[in-house]
Amino acid sequence: MLVLGLYGMISKGNLVKKLVAMNIFQWAIIFFFLSIGAKRGGDIPILPEHGHMEVTARASEFVNPLPHVLMLTAIVVGVATTGIALALILRIYRRWGSLEEDEIIGRLKENG
Repeated sequence: MLVLGLYGMISKGNLVKKLVAMNIFQWAIIFFFLSIGAKRGGDIPILPEHGHMEVTARASEFVNPLPHVLMLTAIVVGVATTGIALALILRIYRRWGSLEEDEIIGRLKENG
């Protein structure tokens, strides 16, 4: 998925296709980090009220929550990025009448 998203961002000329490829790339990174944080047979890192010494003895059995928390933040940032990109794409389409990079660049050269 990572390579597919990167290929789409580089090779496609349509701005909507680039945005879809960017989302695929973002989700591939999120899945990668979540797979790193996963642990078979792992326990949630919530300490009981009593018996802290017993818990520290088996700390290696806990799942690391940091990748999951970071990916929740990445999901929020990804949604915000997609929303802003869609607004910019709509603005570009209204201004230049196209979503193809080559056509937009050609019209910019004609006007500028």
